[in-house]
Amino acid sequence: MLGHFGFSYIGLVYLLMLFVPNLLWIRHKPQGYSSAGESRVLAFCERAGEVCVCCAALAFSDFNLKSWSCWSLFLLLSFLLMVLYEAWWIGYFKSEKTLQDFYRSFFGIPVAGATLPVLAFFLLGVYGKNLWMMLASLLLGVGHIGIHLQHRAQLERQE
Repeated sequence: MLGHFGFSYIGLVYLLMLFVPNLLWIRHKPQGYSSAGESRVLAFCERAGEVCVCCAALAFSDFNLKSWSCWSLFLLLSFLLMVLYEAWWIGYFKSEKTLQDFYRSFFGIPVAGATLPVLAFFLLGVYGKNLWMMLASLLLGVGHIGIHLQHRAQLERQE
């Protein structure tokens, strides 16, 4: 449950799916976006969670493909969430890139840009039976989803 050290090619694929659209986002931030006023506690949880998830994704071989079992369903669901995350980004990049576009729900999933990858990495941890990834995902979720919900609430108050 604590994990087996070794490189994870699945973790690398997930991180690429996570980082590539985020790198593109740097040049396509929503109009009026600012990180000012974010909770320091949430920001700390987000940053610590990001580091822990990245390290766990690469440093544990538990996430690599194994022979088919019921646990494989968690990997499939996790990968589906990452595919939905990519689809959410495509929708964002095709949009007018407003704050409403950035914090929108997707297939009923609130603040999907934050929620989908957190859930995907958590389920990857379940698939690998890796407690470190599950805990790192929870820490990331508190910070990342929390910040997105905070921004969305501010946006709703302004409307």
